[in-house]
Amino acid sequence: MRVVVYLPLLLSLLAPLGARRLSERCEPRLATWLLTVSSLVLAATGTLSLGLLAATGLVRIPLLAALGHWSAHGAQRDDPTELSVALFAGLLLCAAVVTAARMLGRRAYALAAAALDAACMPARDGLVVVDDPAPDAFALPGLPGRVVVSTGMLHTLDASEHDILLAHERAHLSAHHYAFVALAQLGAAANPLLRPLATAVGYTTERWADESAAAAIGDRARVARTVGKAALAARRSPARSRLADAALGVFGRHRGPLAAAGPVPRRVAALLAPPLGRHPVLAAATGAVLLAAALSGAEAAHDLHLLLEAIGAG
Repeated sequence: MRVVVYLPLLLSLLAPLGARRLSERCEPRLATWLLTVSSLVLAATGTLSLGLLAATGLVRIPLLAALGHWSAHGAQRDDPTELSVALFAGLLLCAAVVTAARMLGRRAYALAAAALDAACMPARDGLVVVDDPAPDAFALPGLPGRVVVSTGMLHTLDASEHDILLAHERAHLSAHHYAFVALAQLGAAANPLLRPLATAVGYTTERWADESAAAAIGDRARVARTVGKAALAARRSPARSRLADAALGVFGRHRGPLAAAGPVPRRVAALLAPPLGRHPVLAAATGAVLLAAALSGAEAAHDLHLLLEAIGAG
């Protein structure tokens, strides 16, 4: 197994360095897609690398080698990978698979529970008002989804700001932001090095919803003031609604789209600045990194195939 097998793991280590730049300089919709795909691809190729490294250790065990009609001695002779490295990779692989499976199960359960809650909620135009003095607002995914707003949040904002709040929350539902967040978190569960990417996706989905609200309202400054006002009110008086817990199960620590989804000052500053462009250089660089990870994973798999052929012939 050549050194190329380690490249996806190295890229996973370096990828978080570009996550903040991508989330801050690239148009939010594109940044969300790039970060989410990056999390999944790097998690998949990193897991593949661990599996390939672990396989080089397994074929050195005489009993397992005999099952595949391979030469354990030939594997030890022809493959430069240290047995300790292969064993360590195997342990990491088991941990990654178990963690990802548990996370996937929790997210599936939370999504099903949220969808059931949404289906049981009487709503008018998809809006549910909860009698709770604590300011809160969140999007609850389902078929159809619901925008849940507390009376405390409605009293905090004036009538003109209600439309901005609803536009923001409905953007979360229409663009299926919960799916982007869940997929990015799945990649981070399989590879903890990618947690900054999952955090960045939480931020860019908020920025995406902010920009959707700004486009619908036509006044970026008003949206910025509303975001800051709602977030400040929610921080001062934490919500107690049990419905918010259901949304939390889908979005992880993503409490509510306006409450603590990311650094609010950064979001407000972005709304007060001109809209961001697509930044083709960053997009191309991200694509190059993902292509390198995919090609290196494929090349490492080919190396293992050649090794098995060689020790099988011996």
